[in-house]
Amino acid sequence: MLQDKKILLGITGSIAAYKSILLTRLLVQAGADVKVIITPAARDFVSPLTLSTLSHNKVLSALFEEDSWSNHVMLGRWADLMLVAPATGNSIAKMAAGLCDNLLLATYLSATCPVLVAPAMDEDMWHHPAMVRNLDALTSFGNLILPVGKGELASGLIGDGRMAEPENIINVISDTLSAKRDLAGKKVLITAGPTYESIDPVRYITNHSSGKMGFALAADFARRGADVHVVSGPTQLTTQHRNITVTTVRTAAQMCEACEAIFDSVDIAVMAAAVADYTPVAYSPHKVKKQGDNLVIELTRTKDILKSLGQQKIKQVLVGFALETNNEREFALQKLISKNADMIVLNSLNDAGAGFGHDTNKITVFHRSGAEVSFDTKSKSSVAKDIVDLIVKMLP
Repeated sequence: MLQDKKILLGITGSIAAYKSILLTRLLVQAGADVKVIITPAARDFVSPLTLSTLSHNKVLSALFEEDSWSNHVMLGRWADLMLVAPATGNSIAKMAAGLCDNLLLATYLSATCPVLVAPAMDEDMWHHPAMVRNLDALTSFGNLILPVGKGELASGLIGDGRMAEPENIINVISDTLSAKRDLAGKKVLITAGPTYESIDPVRYITNHSSGKMGFALAADFARRGADVHVVSGPTQLTTQHRNITVTTVRTAAQMCEACEAIFDSVDIAVMAAAVADYTPVAYSPHKVKKQGDNLVIELTRTKDILKSLGQQKIKQVLVGFALETNNEREFALQKLISKNADMIVLNSLNDAGAGFGHDTNKITVFHRSGAEVSFDTKSKSSVAKDIVDLIVKMLP
């Protein structure tokens, strides 16, 4: 499965480091050539002797040791894949900031291969806004974040934050290394995030979209070799991936204009943004002051981007999203036909872990052919892979 693949395993100072012993053994059994780097803190949790015995290679820890220099540049270029497991909150923060005060971090910054990160920490740390920001940063760099498990934690609490199990990590490594660049040469347009429709210089109409689904799709398309153009509404997300270009817009009209400008040149278009259906008829150049108990704002329809592209499409595969709260299947099928789309991805706010603001999603996909495919709740990166897999099957 991983015969002769060169795997660089980085271990940081977490109690979950005990899982890395089994992980090393499984990698070697699968035929991989494994080199292990541990941080100084990791030595308190796992023995270098154990890891060197299992990996059949010397365990590396220090940038400088006995008048010799550990060549982190060559290590980063040697590997087919780098895995940091477990990755503590501290190490994740340093990776996101580009710090390199130990050999593992210096090698991470030198890595030219895919990088997988398996976080491990307590639930409160996992959900802290700083951690969310740091993980988003790593994702934007093109790194793959493995989902954490839920269960008993070192603190004694029950919750999110457990490092992924070694067997599952092996499967992800295998999938990552065997992934085909089946979209090389293809051009993809993706919309992401919300739009802002201004009432005055202070207030606007919007929704709760974070943009995570759109950016996860962009990352998977790029991983498979596509040239990706993201048209994004206001969001905290960014990406540094060399195959992804981002155009930022604010309003539905601006998003529509940006999409129509490049639609003729793309092979695939995925409209994942939550675009405002209405915008104020009149914009006040000054802040609207309180006048009486009621305020009436007249709204007018925005241009339907998905429908517009559906009318223009010639050879493109066009995919839309439908977020519904009732009659979900009926509305999704109506959208599929009325917008001349090839596929509609349905989210229901009635499903736990789906919709705005979550790191997970639960989807049902409707094809123009009449096929219907449902998926369980997964991380948005996994959902993105499922969607891209389906799109690839639709290509000529």
